[in-house]
Amino acid sequence: MIRAIVFDFGQTLVDSSEGFRAAEKEAQRKAFASLGLADFEVFLAVYREIRSAFHGRSRFSRKAILAEAFRRFGREADPALLSQWERRYWERVQAMTRPFPEAGEVLRKLQERAFRLALITNAQGQEEEGRHRLANFPELERLFEVVVVAGEGGVPPKPDPAPFRLCLDLLELGPDEAVYVGDDWRIDVGGAGAVGMRPVWLKHRLVRRNWPEVETDVPVIDSLEALLDVDRIFREVKK
Repeated sequence: MIRAIVFDFGQTLVDSSEGFRAAEKEAQRKAFASLGLADFEVFLAVYREIRSAFHGRSRFSRKAILAEAFRRFGREADPALLSQWERRYWERVQAMTRPFPEAGEVLRKLQERAFRLALITNAQGQEEEGRHRLANFPELERLFEVVVVAGEGGVPPKPDPAPFRLCLDLLELGPDEAVYVGDDWRIDVGGAGAVGMRPVWLKHRLVRRNWPEVETDVPVIDSLEALLDVDRIFREVKK
């Protein structure tokens, strides 16, 4: 029996995709100019390789990624400058983040139907430890019984099983009693499934993204509204 629905945050409850694109481009331009390089495409290829490797290890700090880019080009970056760029990065992301239109209503309706709501989200390198971007949306934050911010406070980032198990422990539920909804195949779907939770892959119709092509029996939805009939989602998968 499904008793709880657990959510990821970015690209699951809110759309930050354009904000991330803008923040990435701004950070890249600043680093390229500071390094004094002649060929932006060469820099960009190295930066993207570093970013991909860091993301593969669930390390999302732009400060760390940019510091490594500087080292690749034989330079040591000014830590204070990188901190300034990191803050600007997240300010840009936040300024361009909007909840999905249906998010608040769906969460409230799920709560009215006695589903317990929780959230597990990676910190992603924000400098304000203990305060996640969810706090900027109090109308959403107050609907969650449990919030686990992974990647800080001794809790490893998703897809490590620890944040998923911590959330279940706080809810006092078994993994088969909880659905986990997220947008990232490796971090969300894979991480939740590995601990026995019931993953749902959200590929939201409003997000511009190259989704990985995988064959899966995991339910795939394109809007949070589909969760209002969550039992049907899993019945259809079993057919």
